[in-house]
Amino acid sequence: MTLIRNEILPGVWLTCITTDKFKTGCLSISLLTQLQRDTAAMNALIPQVLRRGTRQFPDMEQLAGELDRLYGASIAPAVRKIGEIQSVGLVADFVDGHFVPTQVDMFNDILRLTCQVLLDPVTEHGLFRESYVENEKQQQLDRLRARINDKRSYSVQRIIELMCCYEDFAVSRLGDEETTEAVTARALTEQYHHLLETCPIEIFYCGSCRFKYLRDQLLEDLKDLPRGEIDYDIGTDIRMNTVEDGPRYFTDEMAVTQGKLSIGFRLGEIMDDPDAAPALYVMNALYGGSVTSKLFMNVRERLSLCYYASSLLDLNKGLMIVYSGIDFDQYDAALSEILAQLKAVQDGDFTDEELEAARRGVAAELRTYMDNEGDLEQYWLIRNLRGERMDPMALAERVSTVTRADVIRAAAGLVCDAVYFLRGNGEESEEDEA
Repeated sequence: MTLIRNEILPGVWLTCITTDKFKTGCLSISLLTQLQRDTAAMNALIPQVLRRGTRQFPDMEQLAGELDRLYGASIAPAVRKIGEIQSVGLVADFVDGHFVPTQVDMFNDILRLTCQVLLDPVTEHGLFRESYVENEKQQQLDRLRARINDKRSYSVQRIIELMCCYEDFAVSRLGDEETTEAVTARALTEQYHHLLETCPIEIFYCGSCRFKYLRDQLLEDLKDLPRGEIDYDIGTDIRMNTVEDGPRYFTDEMAVTQGKLSIGFRLGEIMDDPDAAPALYVMNALYGGSVTSKLFMNVRERLSLCYYASSLLDLNKGLMIVYSGIDFDQYDAALSEILAQLKAVQDGDFTDEELEAARRGVAAELRTYMDNEGDLEQYWLIRNLRGERMDPMALAERVSTVTRADVIRAAAGLVCDAVYFLRGNGEESEEDEA
């Protein structure tokens, strides 16, 4: 694999991975803006509306027909939250030119169509078609309202909202119901043009095409991209300390049969160390991020205090979240033991076998990124935003050298900021979460 990254237009960066490893190619165009409560819903709607049709293919049926002609290619909306940056755009997947009779024409057509979806949407009187906007608003409202149906992910969402209530990170990547309902076709069109003019843009490609050819084709297909004063002042506020002196406790009640206990931690001053990621990955895997972790082996298996217990790491914001499912009467015991297992990691109370299992698990997962273009696309989007240039294989090698002292140091600054408990309200529930 050969990776080249260059700025091809003002504020437009192209990351190109040239490889013959895959039978399919991947192309993404991501507009980057600050995550904010008043604009998040509008930003999230834009790629959904764009995907409804272009001036040449003005509805989803005609656009789908063109994608079918391109050997079943797909162009999908992409809305992501990376720290306190909102990324909105399009991701295209298609058969690599080597495996179709038309070869270069195939690639040019999918490239041109993706840029057309981005830059030449179907409009009415200069605005997004109102019926498309209203339909996508309803779809987004349905997605927002449906989040409560998955109590496990809902509890993680709630701890983030409560712990980061004074920070933009509390905002969902889709915004909220109130701001979604208020969106109009005119306001959405104005926001769309604003993003095109001001957003830094990340373009990613993985496939057999060479960088120079790809760059030249993109410059032609993006010739109508409006560029104004680029807003480079986007980023994430990483807080090292808790909001208050001790943890904050929150409780919700619903008709559930299984309690959801979520705990939010700040990673602390280690976030000032640009080389801390490998140690943090291993620390998280050892503590709760794998099936050989302390949370799984002790809290779940040995003590049977929960149905599941895991931890997830967000280095873009400097957080670690523990999420678990428990019986209502096990709240105190489960919380105490989860914190005790973290104290054990901080004290170095883990075996060499546990450390090696964590290192191997993290390294193996990183190496699998090299086998999937979609994983590489997400990996490099995040790395580019953080200004990092280490590929997955090199990062896996770094992970393999993490020491006991590195793990203890990574865990040392962790401090509990908030605890959230979703418990039953006494009403019957149809859910079956056992």
